[in-house]
Amino acid sequence: MRKVMKNAIITFLILFLGISTVFLAYLHFFASDDRNLTGEWCAELDMTGQAAAMAYSWLRDIESVSVSLDEVESYMQDLTIQVNLTMEQTGRAEGTFRCSVLPESYDACRQAAYEAFAEAFRSLVAERLRMAGYGDYAEGEAVEALVNETFGMSAAAYLMNCGPSLLPSLEELQAAYDGSGTYEAADGILVRKFDTGGAAGTRQEQYIRKESGLILLGDTDDAAADGSAEYYPMIYTLKQPDSLEGNG
Repeated sequence: MRKVMKNAIITFLILFLGISTVFLAYLHFFASDDRNLTGEWCAELDMTGQAAAMAYSWLRDIESVSVSLDEVESYMQDLTIQVNLTMEQTGRAEGTFRCSVLPESYDACRQAAYEAFAEAFRSLVAERLRMAGYGDYAEGEAVEALVNETFGMSAAAYLMNCGPSLLPSLEELQAAYDGSGTYEAADGILVRKFDTGGAAGTRQEQYIRKESGLILLGDTDDAAADGSAEYYPMIYTLKQPDSLEGNG
């Protein structure tokens, strides 16, 4: 009887150790996988709301014409600026990173914002001309020709030179995001130590890693110091091999 009990206990211990080993292996290779942030990540800064608000504050001053923020927003869609983040794991929960705002993306976003601004501007000018009895000049092309004749440039160029700044400057965004250095990741906290770039210093951000997505929720106390808190959360997507070849 004792021998049977002894054998049963030994069998149980062997099974327990086996299960424990499998569980620990799972924790090591899978549960801790969210610490591995290696890859090239891409996020889009949404500038639509800010651009629409700045344009609205200027357009509403056009005499005798009413306009709402919603109307201005209807002209401005999907105004985004690309931010690239490259991370390479060098230890169990640490590595190096490089982050940058893509200048070409900024230029394209700025141009698109002012083109949309110009479209809203032409619409309001046309409405004002109709109210004043100049219906013949109230078409889009006629308004554009009138702007060209008056200011010697297109409506978009005029607004870009004489209107409000719809976006933060490229330098401001670079100061908030550009830089490189080392990072540590543990317990859902990403600590990035910037050695170079406008964002020099240490930034602590909450993060969530799930498959090909990386969400930086940010630490508002730290982020507020450089003005980047308004851009959180940052939603990064892992670039796939095909897209990497296309960018090369």
